[in-house]
Amino acid sequence: MRPSWVEVDLEAIRHNVRAIAAVTSPAVYCAVVKADGYGHGDVPVAEAALEAGAEWLAVALVSEGIGLREAGIEAPILLLSEPVPEDALDVVRWNLTPTAYRKTFVEALAGVAPEGFPVHVKVDTGMHRVGAPPELARELALEVAQGPLRLEGVWTHFPVSEEDHEFTATQVFAIREFVDDLAALGVRPQMIHAANTAGALADLDAGFDMVRVGIGTYGLRPAPGYAPEVDLRPAMSVVSRVVYTRRHPAGTRPSYGRRRPLTEESTVATIPIGYADGLARRLSAVGAALIGGKRFPFAGNITMDQALIDVGSDDVEVGDRVVLLGRQGDEEITADHWAEWLGTINWEVVCGFGPRLPRRYVG
Repeated sequence: MRPSWVEVDLEAIRHNVRAIAAVTSPAVYCAVVKADGYGHGDVPVAEAALEAGAEWLAVALVSEGIGLREAGIEAPILLLSEPVPEDALDVVRWNLTPTAYRKTFVEALAGVAPEGFPVHVKVDTGMHRVGAPPELARELALEVAQGPLRLEGVWTHFPVSEEDHEFTATQVFAIREFVDDLAALGVRPQMIHAANTAGALADLDAGFDMVRVGIGTYGLRPAPGYAPEVDLRPAMSVVSRVVYTRRHPAGTRPSYGRRRPLTEESTVATIPIGYADGLARRLSAVGAALIGGKRFPFAGNITMDQALIDVGSDDVEVGDRVVLLGRQGDEEITADHWAEWLGTINWEVVCGFGPRLPRRYVG
């Protein structure tokens, strides 16, 4: 009901899946669609990724997996974090593939799951967030393999694959050693997986049987300029429209706090989007917006529901399209630009646009 929205190009999602799969094949492509598809919308992204060749999906929460199932998605869905034991029955009911790294969850799952229900054991090889250290993971994997559950997968996660290939190589060695130890005990999981986007695109021999591609699915790189040979297309734009304009003399101090005076007589354009929607207030002094293919600074502080743009003497009218993230003409404002302005990462940028902004899908 207001002219501000997140626009998601589903053909860009399909393109990115095909582009990354081309360099990671024959590994199975698992599209990570947690956190509402990194802010893009989990169900539309999941459907587009599967259309383009992804075979698995991954989420963080049981509720996220249930949402995909309720939407009619039948592909395997990996839970990246171990559920609480109380959720074991829902994991089974909705046919979600759980990650396990504690005996308490495995016991709870075994009490409600049919024989042969698949489990993936997570080994901590250096992330130190969740996952069992190798010696405990070995015991857990053996317990799962003995039944009634089935040890379908073993996996680990890379914390610095975009910047420290030497450390990541030690993790690759560690998971290989872990799998070899299991094999010596007669246990051979069906799937081994380790690589995130950065690990999948690096020459680390880390593809194994599956790659879990998060940020790359959305056309963003795990670091600026990373893997430039792979053509990725950002899928998200954040768009608004001018709803009011007014000419002000030099020295006028727009918005809360009256922080910055206009340096010359200027037109100030109002757009109906603010920090409650994810347009961070910290962008006020450093960010920009595109109108008519030209970059303009904000005028004063971004407010909760609205922002002001200093368009100088340019001819800007009510109804003009404003791009806050994305391309307009020859100009582009990327999630990496936002990340640099805000001192953060592009993951946080795209995940930060709230539910007040409707998602519109093209492609």
